[in-house]
Amino acid sequence: GLLLQEMTMAGLHELRFTEEKPLLRGQDAELENLDVFLSAVDMDWKEHDIETPYGLLHVVIRGSPKGNCPAILTYHDVGLNHKLCFNTFFNYEDMQEITKHFVVCHVDAPGQQAGASQFPQGYQYPSMDQLAAMLPSVVQHFGFKYVIGIGVGAGAYVLAKFALIFPDLVEGLVLMNIDPNGKGWIDCGGSVAPSSTHPDLRPPLAQEELVNNTELVQSYRQQIGSVVNQFNLQLFLNIRRDLDINRPGTVPNAKTLRCPVMLVVGDNAPAEEGVVECNSKLDPTNTTFLKMADSGGLPQVTQPGKLTEAFKYFLQGMGYMPSASMTRLARSRTASLTSASSVDGARPRACTHSESTEAMGQINHTMEVSC
Repeated sequence: GLLLQEMTMAGLHELRFTEEKPLLRGQDAELENLDVFLSAVDMDWKEHDIETPYGLLHVVIRGSPKGNCPAILTYHDVGLNHKLCFNTFFNYEDMQEITKHFVVCHVDAPGQQAGASQFPQGYQYPSMDQLAAMLPSVVQHFGFKYVIGIGVGAGAYVLAKFALIFPDLVEGLVLMNIDPNGKGWIDCGGSVAPSSTHPDLRPPLAQEELVNNTELVQSYRQQIGSVVNQFNLQLFLNIRRDLDINRPGTVPNAKTLRCPVMLVVGDNAPAEEGVVECNSKLDPTNTTFLKMADSGGLPQVTQPGKLTEAFKYFLQGMGYMPSASMTRLARSRTASLTSASSVDGARPRACTHSESTEAMGQINHTMEVSC
């Protein structure tokens, strides 16, 4: 089953549950309708090109800010765009219980959106710090008070940098396949399947996944080659930079993420080592480590149901959606800030970054499983 390790002030708690029909197993995993995760349900989405200090940023958004609720802001991995990276997850039926309460904002890295114009020769692609510094323009443009970020691979890195530089704009982060080391994304295996233009890109799938999911790999290969501008992709691939974080108390003036963080990695993912290392550098009182069984390098594609359920728990831990249904789990909570919270009403932030460490310690809950 899936192993969820939540580190809180009360200690370490584990949660195990199993996906009934994991996409990577059985004959149902033949991906009869591959276009489900590659095509978009775009009727309610609106596209925007937003001016930032480092160039235009393509964004698609659904909904409008609701009271004091944050926006859910996503950032995709290298080689992908928001559609290829997140459609399966956000189109999943159970996810609609979440998205009806939150405005959702998908950010495409510069030049990575479908149909993007090719950058001119000599164009200097933004650094990772600059990519992070583009995001406040998005927040300001739409009038968000703060965001809950969901990032994969390189996108997880960008959102982590965003939270380090602009902590008051980020209430929580879900970071999949994040590697804190200064590797290029070819070195660490970004969440892309090799294309004819970039045959050296290491896919994020384990060898078993590659063998058992030829349709998945082939579909991503075709989409990446036809949808993502290959010249622009190469510029994004070349960015290298350390995520300079350390657990408080381990080194002088240690910097780390101060908001609640859920780290996600598949149990067979090449990124597992990097995610484990990232976990060791974060504050254990507000960090959740989610290792997903029967899932490799694309947990948002292969296990959207389990990821959705874990995301609900994560939101509830911050005081949102207190009455959200849980299909296979029973939950016990202690000393939480959420007892009187309503997802649609005005509310204080569950953990504002200007608050004391004592206040952060109040977010202290346990989890129990009933299967």
